[in-house]
This record gives sequence, structure tokens and C-alpha cells, in this order.
Amino acid sequence: MGHQISQRTVNNLLHEMGYSLQGNQKTLEGKQHPDRNQQFRHIERKSRKFLKKNQPVISVDTKKKELVGQHKNMGNEWHPKGNPELVKVHDFPDPNLPKASPYGVYDLSTNTGWVSVGTDHDTAEFAVETIRRWWLSMGRKNHPNAKKLLIMADGGGSNGSRNKLWKTELQKLADELNMEISVCHFPPGTSKWNKIEHRMFSCISMNWRGRPLTNYETIVNLISNTTTKNGLKINCMLDKSKYQTGIKITDEQMQNLRLTKEKFHGE
Repeated sequence: MGHQISQRTVNNLLHEMGYSLQGNQKTLEGKQHPDRNQQFRHIERKSRKFLKKNQPVISVDTKKKELVGQHKNMGNEWHPKGNPELVKVHDFPDPNLPKASPYGVYDLSTNTGWVSVGTDHDTAEFAVETIRRWWLSMGRKNHPNAKKLLIMADGGGSNGSRNKLWKTELQKLADELNMEISVCHFPPGTSKWNKIEHRMFSCISMNWRGRPLTNYETIVNLISNTTTKNGLKINCMLDKSKYQTGIKITDEQMQNLRLTKEKFHGE
């Protein structure tokens, strides 16, 4: 009606009408498979069956890539008042900047973990090599009578359900260890339910909050020193190996793999 009004008055009126400033809330999900809940139950049943027979069950995943250097790391850390850690103003994407690719293995029955900090590409070969290092360094000591291994993984990425190189490298590992390896993939978009996320990776993030990851040694030390009240222990090692991208697995190679499909959604 032509009257002038201040922003404060508008805000007060909105409050009186029951409004408040709110951010977006992630509740709407995309298309779901009708058997999604059954998938979770299948994974839970299978893991319990393995654990009951004292066979190892591990949860694996890649933590997000981290810039190495004097870059900002989210979170706050105690410092003398007015004396914060100084970091670079910008973190522009630069292929020449060193990056760290932490790939983790979490052992459910022992509450222990292994992280390989890769300096090259996050490939299926790197993922399986991390599992191999976990087994040789920790797994076989904690599970001396193991004849089978169950891996719980996300449906995509270097350990994805459609990744042929992942299957090929796992076959090599199974032959090398003379062990039957089973893999259960979580449904798409449900990686936060993978136990490594909230039992290990979240603890690492809290431990290094507000600390610039200045070099690889710092990253390895911060991960290795991550513990919890529940007794979590993590071993960490730098992996300087080079991992080739774009490796093609032929149909003939896939036919030579000794794969057995699960009765429940073995596709």
C-alpha cells in the first residue's frame, strides 16, 4: 500500500506467524529398489553368520581425497587466544598439488583398522592391495584360523559392484591367501551405513580437525594416533606405489574367474 517498512519489522512479523530461518533438510530420496531393506537384512545376516563362526568381517572404503600442504582443514583446534594456525587463502584445483587418498579397512570383531595413504590414483588395484596389507600386517594375527573373509563395501568407486578390475584383483588375493572371499555391496546412496564410515573415518576426521595436513608424515601420524573410548586402534602406512588407470579386463579374463553368485540378488 506504499508504506515503508524495515527488515527488522518484517522479521518480527514472520516470527509471530511461526516462521524461522531454516536450512535445507536431506530427507527426500531418489528411486529405491523394492528390496532395499532386504538387502540390509541380507548383509546383516551374512556378517553375523561369519562372526559367529569366528571368520573375519571387514568394512572397506576410500576416505575423501585430501590436499597435502598448508591448506585449511575444517573444524577448530585449541590454540593460544589470537594465534590461529595460518593457512593459504585459496585451495584452487591444481593437478600438480600432492593429494592423499586414504583407503581403509575396518575389522568388525576386533574394533581395529588399517589405512593405506595412497599418493597415486584410487584404483581397484590400490583397494585390494590395501586389503592385502591389512591381512599380512593385522588380519592373520587376529584371525589365525580364518578360512573365509567377508568384505562389506559401497556399490561404486574403486570397489564397485560393476568394477571388473576389483573382481580380478580379489581373485588374485583369494588365490594368494588360499581363502574364500565373499563381498556384500550396499545399495546405491547408502554408504553412510557402511560401518567404516561411522566407526573409523568419522573418528579420524574428529582427530585431525583444524589441523593442516602439511605433509604425508603428518597424515599418517594423525591417523595412527586416532583412538576412541571403545578401544579403536588403527595402523597406517604410506603407499607410494603407482597405480595405472584405465586397465581393461576382457570377457575371457572374467570367464576365468571363479565367481559364485549369491542367491539373493547375485547379479
